[in-house]
Amino acid sequence: MDSNSDCNDKKKSVMQSMLLCCKLHISESRNREALEPIERAAKLDPETAVINIFSDCDYNRVNYTLVSYVIHDSTGCPIYSPLHQTVVAMVGAAYDAINLEQHSGAHPRLGVVDDIFIYPLARASLDEAAWLAKKVAADIGNRFQVPVYLYAAAHPMGKALDTIRRELGYYRPNSRGIQWAGWAQPEQVPVKPDEGPDVVSRSRGIVMIGAHQWIAMYNIPIMSTDLSVARRIAQRVSARGGGLPTVQTLGLFHGGDTTEIACILLEPNQIGADRVQNHVETLASQENLDVQKGYFTDLSPEMIIERYRKLISNSTN
Repeated sequence: MDSNSDCNDKKKSVMQSMLLCCKLHISESRNREALEPIERAAKLDPETAVINIFSDCDYNRVNYTLVSYVIHDSTGCPIYSPLHQTVVAMVGAAYDAINLEQHSGAHPRLGVVDDIFIYPLARASLDEAAWLAKKVAADIGNRFQVPVYLYAAAHPMGKALDTIRRELGYYRPNSRGIQWAGWAQPEQVPVKPDEGPDVVSRSRGIVMIGAHQWIAMYNIPIMSTDLSVARRIAQRVSARGGGLPTVQTLGLFHGGDTTEIACILLEPNQIGADRVQNHVETLASQENLDVQKGYFTDLSPEMIIERYRKLISNSTN
């Protein structure tokens, strides 16, 4: 076997085993023209794979799931991932195409690019995910002059995402009690960001960037337009309200005739979707409400890895 072939085989092995996954949440889903340049930026580097796109019109929010490999130096420290420049390019395209002051939706958000979540997959580690999160955060803060808040494994003290969000007023609707519209917070941020300026651009807002082991997002429709009931159920399901451990929830308006319990499952292998679904159904029955079967907003880690490897195999054959 020649040296080029050996090098290619090693690279292919890395591309299929040391994987990082990025979930990029953008505050827009209704304006196709605004999303097109973001999706073009996602495809600029052929070594980054777009695995899934989940869009919600009522929330006016889209989630892109991206995967690529990570390379290390001779000491085992991560030094490069194609995800780095791909994510920064997508963020730049989003800021060019979307104005937060003109945005509204039924899901909370504090920025055009609201949340960037890095996960380790396959043989990658949480340290590698945190390394990438911090690299992306520094670039976004410096290049686009946007306040950036790190959380979970990317934060020096492991600060939780929901803690930072509460400090910044993320959970408070500012339009008709059910919507988030424009930028309604002070331009001087109340909490010092980890990267970027202390002053917010009203058109861009702020961005959260974190690293964590796999988290599942699971939404359960409630057949009622009474948001106060949905919020009450959500509170009783969440760990914060004395419900299920490692579960975070929001009761949100969703469409003309439903509300929704939006759930974050921090330890989905311990407290999974079935248990959450059953708990919501029990609580909703006490309110004489029907509940639909919930749905995940992304693929499972195993499905993401399988889809990535198929895409890579097709591109290298």
